Amino acid sequence: MLTGKRVLLTGGAGFIGTHLTRALAGAGNQVVVLDNLRRNALQPAAVDRLAGVELRVGDVTDLHAVVSAIRGCSHVVHLASIAGVDTVMQNPVTTMRINLIGTSNVLEAALAQASTIERVVDFSTSEVFGRHAFNVTEGDVTSLGAVGEARWTYAVSKLATEHLAFNYFKQYGLPTCSVRPFNIYGPMQVGEGAVHHFIVRALRGEPLSVHNDGGQIRAWCYVDDILDGTLRALEQPAAVGHAFNIGNPRSTVTIYNLARDVVRLAGSSSPIEFVRWAYPDVELRIPNIDKARSLLGFEPRVDLEEGLARTIAWYREREGRG
Repeated sequence: MLTGKRVLLTGGAGFIGTHLTRALAGAGNQVVVLDNLRRNALQPAAVDRLAGVELRVGDVTDLHAVVSAIRGCSHVVHLASIAGVDTVMQNPVTTMRINLIGTSNVLEAALAQASTIERVVDFSTSEVFGRHAFNVTEGDVTSLGAVGEARWTYAVSKLATEHLAFNYFKQYGLPTCSVRPFNIYGPMQVGEGAVHHFIVRALRGEPLSVHNDGGQIRAWCYVDDILDGTLRALEQPAAVGHAFNIGNPRSTVTIYNLARDVVRLAGSSSPIEFVRWAYPDVELRIPNIDKARSLLGFEPRVDLEEGLARTIAWYREREGRG
């Protein structure tokens, strides 16, 4: 775990960013969070009030804001992006602008003070593998969606940022790497996401909506495990110049069975409803994490049953307070 460093987290008020902020601050680091607070898990969890945390409200498409925020930082985790399939489909231009311009700004700002930058971790996505991804490695061919289909603008722009981050390492020697998260879930999740949707509705006794027949297959990764993988990417010298799948292949289940598991673990009587979804979807997504195991020493520790139980307990407490 890093300690005594100054770390910039773009998009640090989001779900993963809030967990990462708390972990880094708790280890004695100074954490600068740059976020426009479009999705804000940081302040409701009071993480912004922790010692060593500085929240700057701003946007990564504003180069001046990025340059100001990165000043004095030794490490950068670039998380800022539009998240959630529905939001991406409604905002394809914004999605691409934030990913492309925002990442370019972060890399340029880091390069301007390259002598003090020890690591830049760019957050990509498992969506770069397209609709069918079984046991996929980082070296497997990525799949670019059809032009004009808004669903794939996120994946296309994220794949471009991976290339950009790698080329800043190749051309300028900037110590960059990328992580590809696979279906992260856990406490404090905000916005969209199947686990978030299922748990909230199950605790309220409301119907759980599943797209089509619910046969889509995902490998689910608990938030503590993506934190571990990210922290290792920040520290391990072997991470530089690489992309890493971070996920939990053991926690693989269909969306329908995920809904059933949530209902069972929550002790809910919620029915499961099947909703027609006419848009492109990912039918299969399971990572191979051998590279992260080998170079980072990463190993997911929280399997699905335990992770869902922890997450349900957190949501139940929050619902009780609300």
